[in-house]
Amino acid sequence: MMDELSTLQRISVWALPVIFAITVHEVAHGWVALKLGDSTAKMLGRLTLNPIKHIDPLGTIVVPGILIFLGGFIFGWAKPVPVNWENLKQPRRDMALVALAGPFANLIMAIMWAILMGIGLNLSESPQSWIYPLVLMGQAGILINIILMVLNLLPILPLDGGRVLGAMLPVSIAQKYALLENYGLFIVLALLYFDVLSALLSPPVNMLRGIMYQLAGI
Repeated sequence: MMDELSTLQRISVWALPVIFAITVHEVAHGWVALKLGDSTAKMLGRLTLNPIKHIDPLGTIVVPGILIFLGGFIFGWAKPVPVNWENLKQPRRDMALVALAGPFANLIMAIMWAILMGIGLNLSESPQSWIYPLVLMGQAGILINIILMVLNLLPILPLDGGRVLGAMLPVSIAQKYALLENYGLFIVLALLYFDVLSALLSPPVNMLRGIMYQLAGI
C-alpha cells in the first residue's frame, strides 16, 4: 500500500504515527519513574503529550524524514526523559522498570493502530475512500511502534535494553558496562550502515507485524 504513495503522501501518512510513537515512549519512561519515586520528568514538564517538549530536531524530524524519503528502514528518537536514579525506591530494579516502560508503550500503541486499521478497512470500500488514509496511518503506526520497541530492547546503551541489562549485571560489571554508553549511538549507526541492524530486527519485527495485521483482520 505504501509503495504507491508519493513522497509527500508518505510523509503525511507517517508524520503523526512517528511523532506519537516517539513522544508516548518518552512519556511512559517519565510516568513510571514518577510512580517509583522520581518526579524529575514531571518537574521539567516532560509528562506531556505535547511533542514540542520531546522533539529532538535530528532524531525526531531529520533522520525519520530522510529514511521515509529514501523508503528504507525507519527509526528515530526524542530527547531522553531525565530520570534521577537516586530518587527511586529500589534504584537498580526501578531503572529496569522505567526502561521497559518505553517499549511496552510502543507495544500498546501498535495494538491501538492495528485496531484503528481494522476499523478503517471495515469502513472503506476502496483506496479512494475518504477514510482510507486511516488504514495507511494504521499500517505506519504498527510498523514504527514495533520497530521502536524491538530496537530499544537491544542490549546496547543508551537503549532501554541496555538499561535493563545493566540492572541485571553484578554491580562491578555494570559499572564497566556503563562506560560504553558514550559510544552507543555510534554502535547503532554502524549496525545500521552495515545492514546488521536490519538483519537483527527484521525477524521479530515481521513476526509482530503479522500478529498486528491479524488483529486488524488482514
